[in-house]
Amino acid sequence: MRIVKKINNNVALAQDAKGNDLVVFGKGVGFPATPYELDDLSRIQRTFYDVGAKNLSLLKDIPDDIFLAAAAIAENAAEELDCPLNPNMPFVLADHLAFAIQRSREGVVLRTPLAYDVRHLYPVEYQLGRKALTILREYLNIELPEEEAVSLTLHIINAEAEVDDVHLTMTATQIISEIGDRVEDYFDIELDPDSFSYSRFMMHLRYLVQRMMNGKPTAVDQSSHELFCAVRREYPEIYDCVRTLVDYFK
Repeated sequence: MRIVKKINNNVALAQDAKGNDLVVFGKGVGFPATPYELDDLSRIQRTFYDVGAKNLSLLKDIPDDIFLAAAAIAENAAEELDCPLNPNMPFVLADHLAFAIQRSREGVVLRTPLAYDVRHLYPVEYQLGRKALTILREYLNIELPEEEAVSLTLHIINAEAEVDDVHLTMTATQIISEIGDRVEDYFDIELDPDSFSYSRFMMHLRYLVQRMMNGKPTAVDQSSHELFCAVRREYPEIYDCVRTLVDYFK
């Protein structure tokens, strides 16, 4: 492996045997004069590919141990979700954790908006957010407040969608929550957030909103059009409710 540029004593830009650029973590890898060939690959603790340029500057200001904790959180999320995550997640997450740790030391507790909605709309990711607090405690011996699990959950959701903007995720969560409220108001019912049907409904909404925000609507073929017409005839009241939701989206 060729070490190309020092970021700090323990972090450097590198190229693998195939010429791919990456960021490497390892004790003292950035200490020798660069460029140089690193023959002992056992010194490498972590490697990161496809890192955005804007995230490289974070490496100079945030302690290595926070990055390694963030990387462990990202790795655990990827394994549990069994899907590719945004490769920049450890860097964005480390930036968030650095400020969260600073706030905690100063006794500042931020209330996360949409906490209830996040817990019920994204139960799997929320459990990963709680696990992230445990990982942070194991790596850094730091205890962040339980409320921080919601913020970490939002970062995991972002990484699933392969975006970096947590505000977009919060907007999508608010939209999905408001749709649920409108369905309840229309039928004068109370949805059970712990039911399987609610979970399926919210999952459909989640991917619908994600597609709409990305400008990727689902293609409609003849069979889906026929199914829609049949459902419209059989369930006119539900169809009327859906029309109000379409107006809301517009």
